[in-house]
Amino acid sequence: MSPSQLPFELPVVSSDAREDLVVSNANSIAVNLIDSWPQWPGNVVVLAGPVGSGKSHLAGIWARTANARILDMAALNADRPPERQNFLLEDAETGAINERALFHLINHVNSQRGHCMITSRKWPSQWQIALPDLASRLKAAQLVELSEPDDELLRQVIFKLLADRQLAFDPGVVDYLVTRMERSLEAANMIVAEIDREALAKKSRITRAIASAALKNSEKAQNLDQPGQ
Repeated sequence: MSPSQLPFELPVVSSDAREDLVVSNANSIAVNLIDSWPQWPGNVVVLAGPVGSGKSHLAGIWARTANARILDMAALNADRPPERQNFLLEDAETGAINERALFHLINHVNSQRGHCMITSRKWPSQWQIALPDLASRLKAAQLVELSEPDDELLRQVIFKLLADRQLAFDPGVVDYLVTRMERSLEAANMIVAEIDREALAKKSRITRAIASAALKNSEKAQNLDQPGQ
């Protein structure tokens, strides 16, 4: 590609507001939970699902609605007194949980009649919690599972991402992508960004050939990010 053909990337206006949230069978239970706040049956919710299922996106929408303080679970500190009523704790993983800090935070949330949402790839029963009182608190938490994106969710997300970038595309391109791409929302974002670059460089509307090239480029980028590649 010559310097004159290098694409100039314009900023993308993408909305992650609740009204723009794409809903399908894969995430409808979690979306209904967010919509029902603050009428939750309990104070603590664990949102669990695989990488790319949209946990952080959904949890972020709730955090803005609830004015929740967002903390990484690994950074939770028992010696730092909580300053909010509602909290979002992200990425709870086995071996990376300060159990005493989490126990005190849950007690604080209960006493303030607030709420705490925790995101994780695993259920609390798999966190190997050693503190009995914390294990008891987590057993009482509401568990909500997010599945990996289904075809309908991926289809709607890709349509939205293309619309956010104001891209014109041939019929069948979206279905072509859905049947071939990795089942994750991160992959959808990466592929559409690559499609945008390809189409801009070629000064073309989005065809199946451009979608195919974008898929290959995004797969190469993912492989380079993996250890040992």
